[in-house]
Amino acid sequence: MTIPAIITVAITGAVPSKADNPAVPISPAEQIASTEAAFRAGASLVHVHVRDDAGRSSSDPARFAEVQAGIRDRCPGMIIQFSTGGRGRAQNERARPLDLKPDMASLATGSVNFAAQIYENHPDLVAAMAATMRDLAIKPEIEVFDLAMLYATQSLIDRGLVVPPPHVQFVLGIPNALPARRRLLEFAVAELADLMSGATWTAAGIGRHQLEVARWALELGGHVRTGLEDNLKYDRSRLAASNAELVEQVAAVCPDYNRHPATPGEARAILGLPPAS
Repeated sequence: MTIPAIITVAITGAVPSKADNPAVPISPAEQIASTEAAFRAGASLVHVHVRDDAGRSSSDPARFAEVQAGIRDRCPGMIIQFSTGGRGRAQNERARPLDLKPDMASLATGSVNFAAQIYENHPDLVAAMAATMRDLAIKPEIEVFDLAMLYATQSLIDRGLVVPPPHVQFVLGIPNALPARRRLLEFAVAELADLMSGATWTAAGIGRHQLEVARWALELGGHVRTGLEDNLKYDRSRLAASNAELVEQVAAVCPDYNRHPATPGEARAILGLPPAS
């Protein structure tokens, strides 16, 4: 018996463009098709950003609704996670799509320096978005770019703003944030287990660290994120041809660690989500 591993595919992101890689899906139709291919390759969770007609990061609920409807139609049971990230979007707009009630939404619980910008998440904004997710029964994926965000998550749980057990994603390899070091991931996973019993976790490696971090996560009992959003940001020498190709790479190494790509049903059970309607 092998152990299921949830493979998350981050299909687009806020930064990559067609100029970076023609494979990046931008329009809703492209995003739906790319997600379907990744789903068939083994992804059971999709992380969704949307773009406007000019290719800029957007909070337009109509765009999110179109992508969500297409994924639900063509990827039965797949977990849909909306981004609430702030790059390219006004802070007061970031929660707008949550009224569509996706299965999950990302929630960064603090601010952090990136390579050329500050990813700002004011404590009041974090608390407000956490409360919205709680009230709409949307499970947050806690995005940890700095270890302080892990302890901030415990504070949100203590205040009743995040329902335990949480699901946490450790993001490794962004310049000025957490580096891609295995000992650091091991420490973070141990801290998570000590602070939040029953928590689940995913690791995402950025750029050239993508597959290496995936291997660490599979070996340590966690779950994996891949996709063009993470592949392009900081290492354009290793561009993938598609989101499906990146998912296939992770699926191919799962047996090395007695793991298999989780089905949507297995992924929902692991994360405590209801079965797909």
